[in-house]
Amino acid sequence: MPEVDAFTRPYWDAAAEGRLLLRRCRAEGCGAAHHYPREFCPYCWSEEVGWEPAGGRATLYTWSVVHRNDLPPFGDRVPYVAAVVDLAEGPRMMTEIVDCPEAELRIGMPLLVRFRRAGAAVGDGAGGAAGGLAVPVFRPA
Repeated sequence: MPEVDAFTRPYWDAAAEGRLLLRRCRAEGCGAAHHYPREFCPYCWSEEVGWEPAGGRATLYTWSVVHRNDLPPFGDRVPYVAAVVDLAEGPRMMTEIVDCPEAELRIGMPLLVRFRRAGAAVGDGAGGAAGGLAVPVFRPA
């Protein structure tokens, strides 16, 4: 599971509430959004970056079905669909696709974010739940 530190806490707190955050560069002439969260812009190296909400829409870029993973908690969930998605705001993100049989996956298909509580089933993004880490996953739109 991811380790939460002072820098990433806003991201994980928002996820626990069913919200996806991105970082966006505030430097003049850049303005690029990026994911995974970093303390600097990976495009212009500016440290003028801030958090902003993402809309939760994405398109499927690529995927792979994982049939074996010995690391907890993944071993209990195989097979699962590991994927890379293009967020509507621009950044590309590694994630998991849920609620969709592999045969129905298509490059470019529209997706919506949901959040999986650590050790729990997938839930929708509406509202938070009591405590615990939540990770963004995606399902067909």
